[in-house]
Amino acid sequence: MADKHNKFSLAIHGGAGAKLGEDYSIVEQHLKQLTEDGKALLKAGSTAVDAVEHLVRQLEVSGLYVAGKGSAAASNGCVELDASIMDGATRNAGSVAAVRDLVYPISAARAVMDKSPSVMLAGEGANAFANDHGLDLVANPDSYYVMPPGVSEDDVAVKEMQHGTVGAVALDVHGNLAAATSTGGVFGKPAGRVGDTPIIGVGTWADEEIAISCTGTGEYFIRTGGALTVANRFKLAGDTLEQAMWSMLDDVKSLGGDGGLIAVTKSGEIAMTYNSDGMKRASVSSEQPVSVTTFAPCR
Repeated sequence: MADKHNKFSLAIHGGAGAKLGEDYSIVEQHLKQLTEDGKALLKAGSTAVDAVEHLVRQLEVSGLYVAGKGSAAASNGCVELDASIMDGATRNAGSVAAVRDLVYPISAARAVMDKSPSVMLAGEGANAFANDHGLDLVANPDSYYVMPPGVSEDDVAVKEMQHGTVGAVALDVHGNLAAATSTGGVFGKPAGRVGDTPIIGVGTWADEEIAISCTGTGEYFIRTGGALTVANRFKLAGDTLEQAMWSMLDDVKSLGGDGGLIAVTKSGEIAMTYNSDGMKRASVSSEQPVSVTTFAPCR
């Protein structure tokens, strides 16, 4: 762990794909409170990886996003969840894919990172691992989820539900970076479908220079390289942070997808970009006050 330098930065997102004309005031208030909580944690010396896990846990359990409690069932009637986390200081990472009925999928990903030689566990194996490590289970899936099994595509604005992924990135006062991402996937997805969220280097990335969390149509992020494409353009190609982020997002758009991402660098720079109508997002740093918005222009 690096020496304490008192500089910190934090960004969180509640998903791209917000629709113009909709009221996201409740979500924005929730993001504001979480950002204040994250600020307090980082000022008190919390590690970046602990902070991003804590914040994503709160996003998962809120029911306000398509992650954790807010997720919808796949075509098999089961809610299948994906999450990943990465510690930039060590490059340790963990993820779970198509895991069922966990209250905090991000903590399962953290347990994989800390307590398993694996980086990713999926399906029944991920659930068995979670059970073995005493992670919190959903007691009654039929009543826990905001959109219970059996909801039809006619009951919700399907396109609005395509982007509900949540994530957090942080620079702590020790100079270390971390990122975490969690999702319930796209509405009406086929059983076993896995997007970019649990794929280290695509939905989530953190190293000594940058931390990134993505949200959007995961198939397109996978096909463009996602977070690691941004990291490499920033570190190796000489792009500014926003240039690197927009290069990847423009590639996503050229293939027919959309979405967004948040990033923090070791210098404390924060960027939050998207090419959908909006992205629910918030940020704070040791040098900037809390900022929360959904539709403000980002380019």
